[in-house]
Parts: sequence; structure tokens; C-alpha cells
Amino acid sequence: MPRVTLMGAGSAVFSRQLMIDIMLVPDLGGGSFALVDIDPVRLEIAHQLAEKVIALTGRNWSVEASTDRRKVMAGSDYLINFIEVSGLQTVRLDHEIPMKYGIKQCIGDTIGPGGIFKALRTGPDWLDILRDAERLCPDALVLNYTNPMSILTLAALRATRMKVVGLCHSVQGTSEQLARYAGVPHREMQWRCAGINHNAWFTELSHDGEDLYPLLKERAREPAFFDQDPVRFEFMLQLGYFVTESSGHFSEYLPYFRKRDDLIEKYDRDGYRGKTGFYATNWPVWRSALDEYAQKMIRGEVEIELRRSFEFASYIVEAMETGAPARIHGNVLNSGLIDNLPQDGCVEVACLIDENGVSPCRFGRLPTQLAALNQAHMAVHELAVTSLLEGDREAAVHALMLDPLTAAVCSLEEIRSLFDELYQAEREFIRVF
Repeated sequence: MPRVTLMGAGSAVFSRQLMIDIMLVPDLGGGSFALVDIDPVRLEIAHQLAEKVIALTGRNWSVEASTDRRKVMAGSDYLINFIEVSGLQTVRLDHEIPMKYGIKQCIGDTIGPGGIFKALRTGPDWLDILRDAERLCPDALVLNYTNPMSILTLAALRATRMKVVGLCHSVQGTSEQLARYAGVPHREMQWRCAGINHNAWFTELSHDGEDLYPLLKERAREPAFFDQDPVRFEFMLQLGYFVTESSGHFSEYLPYFRKRDDLIEKYDRDGYRGKTGFYATNWPVWRSALDEYAQKMIRGEVEIELRRSFEFASYIVEAMETGAPARIHGNVLNSGLIDNLPQDGCVEVACLIDENGVSPCRFGRLPTQLAALNQAHMAVHELAVTSLLEGDREAAVHALMLDPLTAAVCSLEEIRSLFDELYQAEREFIRVF
């Protein structure tokens, strides 16, 4: 029976869903969960919720919880990571300090000033977890959900011996969106998708052998349709393909949409469609609401829905434990998978899963314009990982200088000043240098 350890389990609603997903695997007899979080209050909420879920499912699972991961990691078959270092204490700083320099982020947790500083805060703790895993559960498969996905996954692949795959839900979520936009059943749509996390591209998209892109481009020229996903539709119309990340977040990865107020007004909408400061403003509210929601489930005031989600973790566990093959999209080392991207970087491609583990699928070449955008971000990832692994502050500064949005807004001198100001504001949470 598998042992599954969840790091950052105080995120009770997410940990609850992943546990439900795994417990609902039909041919999995049972196993054990270990919940780990440094916040004892949130951990206890997650523990109580886990016990309630196990009772509801009637499955043969057990759960234990600890603020000390070393007490429960030993023998883990799967280590699922979704930690958040510094919690709520830096989310406003990641947004407000770049704003002073004219950088207006919507999400700011995977790229740009917010993403790079999140990597600097999170990387050391993430690598410490993996070094403990090398001693206590060296054969475990590590599933990383924590952002910045590409940077943290690449650092793990470079610095440890653990088997690591980065997981996101942007590919499966966007494929469902595209089916709705095209008006076809999702299960009948055929597609290929590859690139990097949050910047993977649907290079083929069809239904019953018919290319769906002409239809989507025709519809995207209608103002009301365009308004549903303005940045992604504009990108598709201009560069040919649809991307996996939401309009607001995707706009941060590019130099085109957020460098001037008139462009923000033209392309950005509310919420995930691009509102400036959306994440920084809402994350504290969301977190509090989710914690209260978890407690309502424990008290029986809210029904716990026993439904398996589209998160990839449970399908990986199912395939490896039962031998029933699965196909996911994972973040892995580019070892001959995408020809025109750096071969030692982290890419997102289709992967086949069975009892032998994760087998990434070769994709080939991306269209040149798409590869060029990915290459630019992979250079940022490379410098950020160098900073994490070598304690090189200047490499982190250079990563920020190469970030497309930051470079579109600021001079080199301004970027260095921005880096220094962010570092001074957050230095208690940064132990890289």
C-alpha cells in the first residue's frame, strides 16, 4: 500500500482534494497519508478534515500529521509538494515595490519580480526537503505543485538525486476552455501541446480531422468573444497559436501588454483576465476564506463532495500502483524532447505513466516564434537556478534584467535598484545569499 506525504498540507482545501482524488482511485486498496506543515493550527485543521474524508469514503487509508517532516517522511512512495514560504508576509511587497518602477503585475508568482523573489524565498526550503527525502525516502516520486514551477523543478533536477516532475493544471484546464470556445465535446477534441510551464502551446487542435484554429480565429475577431480571453486571443491572432495560461498571467510573460497604461486598458479585464494587483489583493482574502471553508466542512456545515478532480497527482499514483497507463503533461528535463529549446532546461510535455514511472514523450520542434519566447524565459530560469544553487546574487539580478516585462518597462539601472529594494524589504525570508 502506498505512502503519500503532502508538504504544505495546511492548505487544507487543496490537500483535501488531492487526498480525495487518490482515495477514489478504483483499484487502490488503501494506504497512508502523512501531512506536513510548519503552521500547527492550519495543520490540525487539515488533519481533522483528512480524518473526516477517510471516514466518508470508507476506504482503508490512515493519516498522521507532523510539523517535523523528518518524523513522517521515511518510506514515502510519493512526496507531493505545495509549500508556500513566507505565507502572506511578502505578497504585497512583491506587488507594490515593482509598481513603484512601473511594473504592473496581475499574478506575479512565477515570472517577473514577484516570481524571481518567490524562487529566492522558496528554493532553499524546497531543496532542504529534497535532501531529507534523499536520506529518508530516496525512491519516492516527487510531485511539485509549488510555483515558480519551472525554476523550482529545474533546481531540484539539478541539485538532487530525487525523481521529480512538476505538475500544473493549465494544460488540462485550457484544453477544456478551448473545447468550449470551439463548441466541440472536450473528449472528442485532438490536440498536441508543449513548451514550458504557463507558456506551453497548442500547436495542433482539431475535431473529426478538421483544424479548429480557423474557426477560433474567426470567432476571436468578434468583440464579445474576444473579450472572454483578450490577451490569449490577441496572441493567437498575431502569432498563430493558443497558450496554456490565463490572459492576465500570460500578459506578464510578454513585453507587449503591460508596459503602458493604454495597453493595460486595452487588453486587460477583471480577475484572471489581467487586473493589476489581482493576486496580491485577493490572496489573503482567499486564504482566509478557504481556511474557514475547511472548518465548515469539519463541522458538517458544508457537504464534502467526493469527486475526483483533473489534477494529475492521483492519475500518476493510479498508473504506478495498478499498471493502468495514464497520460499527463509534466514539467521535466529537456533531454531530446523539444529540439529547439535548451536541452538542459525544464520543459512541459506529454508524459506516459505506468508502473515504471514517468516517461516523457518526444515532441520535436516548436514553431520558431513560440520557441523564441520560451527560450527567453528559460534564460531567466537558468540564472535563477544558478543563484539558488551557487548563492550568486548577481545571477538573480541578471535574471530580473532579462525578464521580458521588466526589461520592457525599466532601464538596467532601475532594475538593479528595484532588485535591491525588494531584497531589503524581504531579506528576512531570503537565505540564498
